[in-house]
Amino acid sequence: QVQLVESGGGLVQAGGSLRLSCAASGNSFTINRMAWYRQAPGKQRELVAVITSGGSTNYVDSVKGRFTISRDNAKNTMYLQMNSLKPEDTAVYYCNAEITPYGLRWSYDGWGQGTQVTVSS
Repeated sequence: QVQLVESGGGLVQAGGSLRLSCAASGNSFTINRMAWYRQAPGKQRELVAVITSGGSTNYVDSVKGRFTISRDNAKNTMYLQMNSLKPEDTAVYYCNAEITPYGLRWSYDGWGQGTQVTVSS
């Protein structure tokens, strides 16, 4: 069983920065695509940024130029550097990973427990 654990959330003023981390732990797996999602109160969960195992990235338009997704494959860890934060970025941020158990050809989606990001105006 693979566990995904987020860290780095918190309260920050508008214009500030935060760095989220997502660490994957467990036995005998590989991680393919990784992504950050977020869910604000009363809204649907939305994809914020995605990164492939090769390092290709994509972002939702609202965070382009402000957020940077990255990963360290050796550490099975993904990051989200968030700069110029706005109150509308306030949400619970979730780590998502496509996980393939060793020796198997199927994969499944793993999710972290979420970390709260609150941006005050």
